[in-house]
This record gives sequence, C-alpha cells and structure tokens, in this order.
Amino acid sequence: MREMKFAKFLKIPKDAIWLVPGLEIKRWFLLIIAGAVIAAIGVCILFGLKPIFTLTKMVIRIAQTLPLEIMGWALIVLGIILFITGWLKTNYSILDVNNDRNRHAVLEDLYKRRKLNHGPNIVAIGGGTGLSTMLKGIKKLTNNITAVVTVGDDGGSSGKLREEFGVLPPGDIRNCIAALADDEDLVVKLFQYRFKEAGGLSGHSFGNLFLTAMCGLTGNMVGAVKESSKVLSIRGRVLPSTLDDMRLAAEMEDGTIIRGESNIPESGKKIKRLFLEPDNCKPLEDVIRAINMADLIILGPGSLYTSVIPNLLIKDIAKAVNNSKARKIYVCNIMTQPGETDGFNVSDHIKALINHSKYDKIIDAVLVNTDLPKELLAPYKDAGSYPVTVDKEEIVKMGIEIVQKNLVEDKRYEDGHSSFVRHSPTRLARSIYYWYKKNQKKK
Repeated sequence: MREMKFAKFLKIPKDAIWLVPGLEIKRWFLLIIAGAVIAAIGVCILFGLKPIFTLTKMVIRIAQTLPLEIMGWALIVLGIILFITGWLKTNYSILDVNNDRNRHAVLEDLYKRRKLNHGPNIVAIGGGTGLSTMLKGIKKLTNNITAVVTVGDDGGSSGKLREEFGVLPPGDIRNCIAALADDEDLVVKLFQYRFKEAGGLSGHSFGNLFLTAMCGLTGNMVGAVKESSKVLSIRGRVLPSTLDDMRLAAEMEDGTIIRGESNIPESGKKIKRLFLEPDNCKPLEDVIRAINMADLIILGPGSLYTSVIPNLLIKDIAKAVNNSKARKIYVCNIMTQPGETDGFNVSDHIKALINHSKYDKIIDAVLVNTDLPKELLAPYKDAGSYPVTVDKEEIVKMGIEIVQKNLVEDKRYEDGHSSFVRHSPTRLARSIYYWYKKNQKKK
C-alpha cells in the first residue's frame, strides 16, 4: 500500500486515492472525456452549430471583464471539481456505499485486488491442516493460486460422506476453500461449523454437507468446489488432484499391507512404500495446466505420507512437477509425526518425496523451521513426536537448497490439556515469497 501511504503523507484528500497508480481508473477518465468531447462535436456538426466560434466569442467577452490568467485557472479548477465529483458519485451509487468508511474500504479492496492480480502463479500441493494454514498467508501475496488437494481421506465426516454418498472426501477441500476466502466473515464460519449435538449430523461440518449437496447438483466435486468458491468469494481456486475414487494403501517394512489413510498412522509399523488403489488415477487437466503455467510450486506442509505424497503418486502430476520450469520448494514439518515419520530428519522427508514420485528434480529447496519454544517440547515428547533435525550435509549432497526461517506461530493453541504450535501463515508465506523473489533475480 505504498501509494496509499504516500497520499496520506502529502495530505491529499482521501477521495483523490481514486487517482493513485495501480487502480486502472485514470485511463477510463481520459476515455470518458474523449468520448464526451467527440460526441459533443458530432452533435454540433449535425445541427449546424459552430461550437469553436461560439465558445471563442464567449471567452473574449468574459476576458474583457476578467484577467485571462484568473479566468483560465478558475475554469480548470471548476471543471476538475465537477468532473471528479460526478465520477465519484456515479461510482459510489453503483457500488452502493454510503459513508466514508465504506468508501475507503472499497478503494483499498480494489487496490489490493489489482495488485494481487499481478502476483506470481502459485501451485500449492498437499492436504490436511498444513496446506490450508499456508494458503491463509499466500492469499495476501497473489490472487493467482491453485491449491491441489489430495482426496484419499477416509476418516471422520469425510469418510462417512464418502461411503454413504460416493463423493470425494470434502474435508481438506473445505478447509482450503475457507482458507482462501476473502474475509473471515459469518459465511466462512458457517462453512466451517461442525455439528456437535447427538444425532445423524453429529461430527459433520456444514461445509462438508454443502459440498456433498453441490456434488449432487453439479455432478462432480469440481463443479461443487467452483460453485462453493463463488459463495465465499475466494482468492484463487481449489482443485482435487483427481476425480477417481482414490484409495491410499501402504506396504509396511514387515511386509503387511495397510489400506485406508486413517489406518496407516494407527498401525504402529514403519512405512516402506505408499501406493494408490487403483494405481492409474488420472489427474484433472486443470491441475496439469496449472502446474505447467506455474511460477512457483509449493509442496506441503502437511503429513508427509497421507497429505503430500499421495498427490505425487498420480504419475502425471509427479511428471508435470518434475518437468516444470517453476521454482519448487518443499515445506518440511516442524515435528515428526507418530506412525508416519518417526525418527525422520529433513533429508528423510526429501528422500521419501523423491522415491515415491520417481523423479529427482521434484524440488529445488526445502524450507525448515529454526526455532521451537522449549516449554512446548514436553507434551510432544509424551506423544512420541520430536523436532525434525536438519542434517545439512546430506541435504547439500542431494543438491537441495536449505532455507531456514522461524516459522512458528506466536499464538498458542490448546487441545484440551496441553499447548501445541502451528506454522504461522504470514511467516510461512513471506519466507517462501522472499526465497522465490531472490531466485528470480538470479535468472
């Protein structure tokens, strides 16, 4: 908002903010003026009038009573005041804003949207709470966002709706739509509302039910997401990675096969490899198109095996990411996840991504957290979760750049008996964006 601050510093009237660079309004001012003048001349010619002669004659008469300099400036000022006043009143009537506060909110919103429309094309790939957390920060940097969400969830409300109605699991998609909403208003809160009362709706969120109903009306999850996104006026778009009935399965190190995303972390066994059933799931064409057009591709944050990797098991998605000329960064989790990444360091996370995607150019850099409050480690230790260590030498050998930042949210969250931490949406987005801009300059 540099131009806004500049206008305030010079004590320019607030309504003059309509004229700051970036709003794409001044060009239309000039077009209106040109159109009005040309039309007026045409009318005069049509009716045989002599506007220039008449105007000149009138000016000469006025000039005989007033100095030319005073008269000239007076006409200029009067013309500008009348024109801008008329233009503003017209726009405010169209926008239906009737007080200064609303007017300036509209101006700022318009300015932000114009700026964000010129931001980089970003594709964020993942699922779970990690992806939606990051999107809350990324939407402040650009409107050109495509969130590619895994659809392997089979637990909770999503799992029930999947089994009963045959829809793709809506939970992660719902969270991403809410995260990209323009404002955290009542509609967004309604979308995220979860029924707690006993009965048939217990455990379901309104957004999940809404998406399920929209699937019935539109025919598939893509149509449901598109219509839901309009209701919440989101920035960017959310796409399921596939429309196929994708099921997640894992082969454990002891040779047993565990099926179902919700069952894999509960097995208590170490994962050898992850795979899809069926193994030939097809991605949406829009997903591949977005990856091909991307300036920046972000993997994670989120559960490595149940949120991030499932997207890369869709062969065409992994191939598109590998071949993309975009900058690619992986956001590593802050803590290990029991049942998935026990004992993992950062390089183990990267190797899992590479091995499952079958491509070694899947990422250019890894973003890792540098600081974690010690008082929060005890409850994590009790749950069998530990900070992910950064084994720099191994990562450098792999040709991956390490980006280290403080990514932890200052706010503490409660789960009923202990505090825990989350990625800060703002710090996460800024760290990724600064890395991207720095690498852009190197090109």
